[in-house]
Amino acid sequence: MMVAMRARIVLVLLAISALAAQPARRDVSLVVVGGTVITENAQHRALTPGAVAIDGSTIVDVDTPDAIAARYRAADTLDARPDIVLPGLINTHTHAPMVMLRGLADDLALMDWLQRYIFPAEAKTVSPEFVRTGTRLAALEMIESGTTTYTDMYYFEEVIAEATRRAGLRGVLGETIIASSPDAKSADEGLARTESFIKAFKNDALIVPAVAPHSIYTLDRTALLASKALATRYGVPVLIHLAETDAEVQGARTQHNATPTGYLEAIGFWGPRTVAAHGVWVTDEDIAILKRRNVGVSYNPESNMKLASGAAPVTKYLAAGIALGLGTDGAASNNDLDMFEAMRQGAFLEKLSTRDPKAMPAQAALDLATIGGARVLGMERMIGSLEAGKRADLITVSMGASRQTPLYNAVSQLVYTTRGDDVRTTIVNGKVLMANRTVRTLDRAAVIADAKKLAEKVREAVRTR
Repeated sequence: MMVAMRARIVLVLLAISALAAQPARRDVSLVVVGGTVITENAQHRALTPGAVAIDGSTIVDVDTPDAIAARYRAADTLDARPDIVLPGLINTHTHAPMVMLRGLADDLALMDWLQRYIFPAEAKTVSPEFVRTGTRLAALEMIESGTTTYTDMYYFEEVIAEATRRAGLRGVLGETIIASSPDAKSADEGLARTESFIKAFKNDALIVPAVAPHSIYTLDRTALLASKALATRYGVPVLIHLAETDAEVQGARTQHNATPTGYLEAIGFWGPRTVAAHGVWVTDEDIAILKRRNVGVSYNPESNMKLASGAAPVTKYLAAGIALGLGTDGAASNNDLDMFEAMRQGAFLEKLSTRDPKAMPAQAALDLATIGGARVLGMERMIGSLEAGKRADLITVSMGASRQTPLYNAVSQLVYTTRGDDVRTTIVNGKVLMANRTVRTLDRAAVIADAKKLAEKVREAVRTR
């Protein structure tokens, strides 16, 4: 009996010792469990099933559900199985409030669309109220379709920033500088507004202020260089439209004896953290300049097709090692902000224009919408992939729709089949903005009602212009 008792005591002591040897589980704020987790890291690691541990605004670990459960004790768990979990999508070029001009002037070439319809309509309608209402509608659309970071060029950008922050989205937001605009009567006044905007939001957790000179055809050399100087002084990005149409290139050759890219190189415009939107009509020499100057390029396939602007040389950009991301452009020329549609159309357009079905494979398209977009914005250490130490910006996507069946390859399904309304959950900076298709940071009914009310004013202004 004594021997048996001693044996039991030894077993108890061994069990206590084993428990003591196990590391204590770390407390975290949230664990997201998915049927598949696509990390978009350098190895394109995917886990089926997988889980992401989040503490506050930061991802602390990505592993199998069992491994995460063994290491972490979560205050809250989101079981998204069998959904796909992936990084939030990054829109590298848009004009958010222009959702209020959606469908106003369709089936037109760019310059006709801008000069005869959009610029006159904006002159009559754009105000802080217009911008606030439009941004809230755009934010609702982006949250519902899985965009977690967007890049904007528009007017009254401080209003856009406030609405973006309240919605919980991350934004790289540029006050547009143009010869005359709804919020500035001159480029100089636009620069002054931009400086005030930068000072107000320079250290914001969600907002990155930027300088946004519109283009070489709306600004002179002095204004372009003043824009660069302002961005350099405050260490913020520069956003600009570049070589969107053949007419723009021909105009630059006539006026400056150079391509748009070459002209900006000649005047010393290019600097660090510059994002060039479109880049459709570029030469091999232009591409070499953009690479040498570390310029990021935003590929906007849908608006380029709709306005018949052309097809950007995506394969050449990628071969040159240029940071390339996807953009929707504004909803007035797209006509939506759905980045899944941008992926799908972007891949199809590149295959068609190169006549190569292997051009822009699904993985490359997903890269452009996530980590590629982060590189364009100079934010790849913060966002764009699900990795420990990065911000907790992620989405879950349902594979339950009939069109999602069967599922053989998760990445191909995301790019070629998925739509924005397949997104179930959107998380930015560790905060759940939408869960099970219910947006928490915006009153959906109120946002849509306000937009419909404002649309009546826009309709009347355009009718009487």
